[in-house]
Amino acid sequence: MKLLRLKITDPKGFRSLSYGFEHHFRTEWSLQDELAQANDFAPFVCAGPNGSGKSNLLEVLAAIFYQLEVLRVRRSFLPEALQDEAPDVSPVAYELEYLIKLPKDYRTSGSPTFAHVVVIKEAGRSPWLRWENNDTFPSEGFASSRLTDEERDLLLPQYVLGYSSGENEILSLPFFKMRFVQFDEYWHALTRQLSYPGHPETRLAYLDSGFSQAILLCNLLFQDEATLQPFREDVGIEALREFRIILRRRIPIDAVQLEAFDLADEDQKRERRNRIQAEARARGLSESENSQSVDEWVRREIIKGNPALSETDEPGGSRYRLNLLQLLEGDDKSSLVVSALKRCATLSYIDDASDTLVLDYWVNEATRQAFRENFDGSALVLFQAFQVLLTLNLYAVNEVLKTDLYTSTSHYVSETVPTLASDQRIMRFKFARFTKQGVAEPMMLKELSDGEHQLLHSLGLCLLFRETNSLFLLDEPETHFNPDWRANFISRLRQCLPGNDEYAQEMLITTHTPFLISDSKPEKVLVFAKDKTTGSVSIRHPDYNTLGASINKITMNTFGKRETIGGHAQALLGALRARFEQGGEDRETLIAEIHQQLGDSVEKMLLIKAILDGDQPSNGETLG
Repeated sequence: MKLLRLKITDPKGFRSLSYGFEHHFRTEWSLQDELAQANDFAPFVCAGPNGSGKSNLLEVLAAIFYQLEVLRVRRSFLPEALQDEAPDVSPVAYELEYLIKLPKDYRTSGSPTFAHVVVIKEAGRSPWLRWENNDTFPSEGFASSRLTDEERDLLLPQYVLGYSSGENEILSLPFFKMRFVQFDEYWHALTRQLSYPGHPETRLAYLDSGFSQAILLCNLLFQDEATLQPFREDVGIEALREFRIILRRRIPIDAVQLEAFDLADEDQKRERRNRIQAEARARGLSESENSQSVDEWVRREIIKGNPALSETDEPGGSRYRLNLLQLLEGDDKSSLVVSALKRCATLSYIDDASDTLVLDYWVNEATRQAFRENFDGSALVLFQAFQVLLTLNLYAVNEVLKTDLYTSTSHYVSETVPTLASDQRIMRFKFARFTKQGVAEPMMLKELSDGEHQLLHSLGLCLLFRETNSLFLLDEPETHFNPDWRANFISRLRQCLPGNDEYAQEMLITTHTPFLISDSKPEKVLVFAKDKTTGSVSIRHPDYNTLGASINKITMNTFGKRETIGGHAQALLGALRARFEQGGEDRETLIAEIHQQLGDSVEKMLLIKAILDGDQPSNGETLG
């Protein structure tokens, strides 16, 4: 995927991106240069001061593809709250233009490698797609109304992947909504006993810390040594030794929740109730007994009609149980997710007390081979299976809260979603241990530092989706890195996404790190600025060659920080300068005091030179 142009035509704008905001991601010249070097992956690096609008660009792209995804999945299933043809979700009007790589088997001789896609949304109307460079209709391309479902799918990125190291609720919101759509998709299939594909229908995925263990396990189980080299070089992870998966099978439900599984229409319900009432009267039950008996028999018939439901006489507990995993289980030969995981396990057993399935894995080559055979030889297929199971942990969210969430624009959505205790979750990992260079005993993922977690998460995400045409939206993914890791981050990303003829990923990274800019060409660096009076955001490219530029130059030119030392040190230097300017002090004594108080810096050397030369420097004199 290659972004070309974004324009906000919503009269209210989007966050700090005002009405009329427009950005061209590539010039015609830079696009042709990129297409000629198809295997040279390079992300867009979004830089600028805090609050300058960097994250807003990622947010609006996430919001746009959320709207497109809602339209795409409507053809299969959507909850009632999202059934409106033109949902009033910000931004309500925009234009987006991009290239998407077409699969090789879809292209003919002489046809373009990339489809040129224009997405247009007008207020009060649904967004629609136009395929610009399709020769069938050269004058206007294909409008969305003339596209087949397959063609629509081809014109959208395979996945839109979000990650934020901070508390950016707005970036996560559209992804969070899609996570509930994924749950409702499964719930819909479970209540109606429909087949379920075993992977999420929706393409948006926000891969926060809750997915860290899944990302690491999938990569360590499937990737070869060369692919895992970025993990090895910085974090020093060697081999996965063991892990456990715990799956809670049944959850209690009440009589009201049970009614969601009643698929009879109103006429059928009336006929059923009349039949059961007649049978009760025939048994000589009183009116009150009759009513209670009818309700009980109705519930029993609902339970009989769905193998996921059961009834229990356990004292003090809920009378009804739901097996949330029912569509994911199966017999020993089934390809369903739970069955496949059991076949890969070294040991599996049912804990009757908690009604949980425990799967233990002692990892060796046979284990890895079992996972390859049961999950199509793909780390991504296994990850999507984990994604489905982890999504079932949302079962505790009630319908009222879920409906509010689907239409919410709140910054505090995650705070309203209940956090389950570990033993209440449908799926959880435990005891994931691996060997690490320089550490005698195998260690757990939980023992790693924040920076190690962040590096494994962001690089692991790229490895999982390296063979897809996807859009990555990474909000400050390097905040916990040490300077060496920050300096190497672009190189690591390029190792993880080496590119080939079949796939073209697009990535936007927000950052305050000069190292990422120094590893990027100017056309891939977006410098953000916000007007203090109007609040409007502007984007420009640096007016110097950023690739290989020094950190000092980038800090001064891009972030407006002219000093190369900290603020406290700058204040001490300023006080020493003021004493020199006032005169009356011995030069050698003053220079000795400067050396004693301050380490080496350009600012220090400039002041000492001024003292030796007898100049009177101004307070604003710096390296620049």
